Amino acid sequence: MAASWVLSECGLRPLPRVFPRPRTRVFSNNPTKIRFIACKGRGFLGTLTDVSLSPISSASRHQDWALKVSSPVRVASVDEDSGEEEKINGVDEVDEFDPGALPPFRLADVRAAIPKHCWVKDPWRSMSFVVRDVAVVFGLAAAAAYLNNWVVWPLYWAAQGTMFWALFVLGHDCGHGSFSNNPKLNSVVGHLLHSSILVPYHGWRISHRTHHQNHGHVENDESWHPLSEKIYRSLDVITRTLRFMVPFPMLAFPFYLWSRSPGKSGSHFHPDSDLFVPNEKKDVITSTVCWAAMVGLLVGLSFAMGPIQMLKLYGVPYWIFVMWLDFVTYLHHHGHEDKLPWYRGKEWSYLRGGLTTLDRDYGWINNIHHDIGTHVIHHLFPQIPHYHLVEATEAAKPVLGKYYRQPKKSAPLPFHLIGDLITSMRHDHYVSDTGDVVYYQTDSELFESGSSRQKSE
Repeated sequence: MAASWVLSECGLRPLPRVFPRPRTRVFSNNPTKIRFIACKGRGFLGTLTDVSLSPISSASRHQDWALKVSSPVRVASVDEDSGEEEKINGVDEVDEFDPGALPPFRLADVRAAIPKHCWVKDPWRSMSFVVRDVAVVFGLAAAAAYLNNWVVWPLYWAAQGTMFWALFVLGHDCGHGSFSNNPKLNSVVGHLLHSSILVPYHGWRISHRTHHQNHGHVENDESWHPLSEKIYRSLDVITRTLRFMVPFPMLAFPFYLWSRSPGKSGSHFHPDSDLFVPNEKKDVITSTVCWAAMVGLLVGLSFAMGPIQMLKLYGVPYWIFVMWLDFVTYLHHHGHEDKLPWYRGKEWSYLRGGLTTLDRDYGWINNIHHDIGTHVIHHLFPQIPHYHLVEATEAAKPVLGKYYRQPKKSAPLPFHLIGDLITSMRHDHYVSDTGDVVYYQTDSELFESGSSRQKSE
């Protein structure tokens, strides 16, 4: 589509926008028309004439221009005014900032803004967090078993499930290598922590690495990536409904470990899964064996202590941990008040994908789960230890500008995030099958059809 511009003696400026523009390119590959017109002061007078320009090459688009633009150029005509706001790929047009535009900075610019000491890993400090969390876990279990009171048990489940989640985050740091510079120490600690909460360490570590390497990519991302409309429509009604009805999505992690997400195949436990390359098979087998050993230990303890006691001490906290994991990881990539882009093809880059992640404030939980809510810098630089993430984020904010979305301040407990979760589940259902920059769209009939079926029954 040719772009209409006004070139006056006052300068080159776009005409008012009234028809859709592509969101994936700053410049069109088609010849551009420029309209010349005489001007007096700030007004426009005279006769328009069209001049065709040659298209700008793809190579020139990637040069370091002196003028850096934070949003795609707008195109328009003066002949019409639709008076209606557009929606492109499910998102309203915005006037000032386009989150899908190429950022005016590089990954190296963000890296350079972060103090050097933030990259230093201290294994003793990392181990101190492990000792602290393990001591709390055993202390809570001992206290709950001793008191054995139905007033205490719900409090214990909430606290212990949160501590299981904290153990997972430390194991997650081992998987990234941000725990220490010693791969053997990372592997041993990671296996002990993750196996204790029934997570196959290497299987998950490898798939999570895939997530970080492809974050924000519609097809290649690994966790909580959007469904294409074709895959979404292929799901049966029950699966489609439960997938977006809280709390069912918050119980998804164990099932994801076994069979991944719709549209993908493989298992985190099987060495021949599509998730892994041949030289990773031994690692996957090792983790699966450790996981099986933990299952055997739990079965033995159930015989020794009774299945009800084990359900209270371990089973319920485990599912609280699962809900924490799904809750936090989902909100790292969804639920902002402004829709954020997902990418395909040449539009995707590591930096642009990472900039669509979100920081969250969890109040008192921030310290308990090791500041995992400071997620943007973690996604861009997963090698930074968790105890430096807050400082690194503050240092990077001036570079990130509007591409960093300040999280809402939390009360002591982050109940405000439940509303963000429910709103997102009701609106973020699928993305278009085509397009290199796409946004979540809403199936307006999803929950209405469910209500209608219930009434008819």
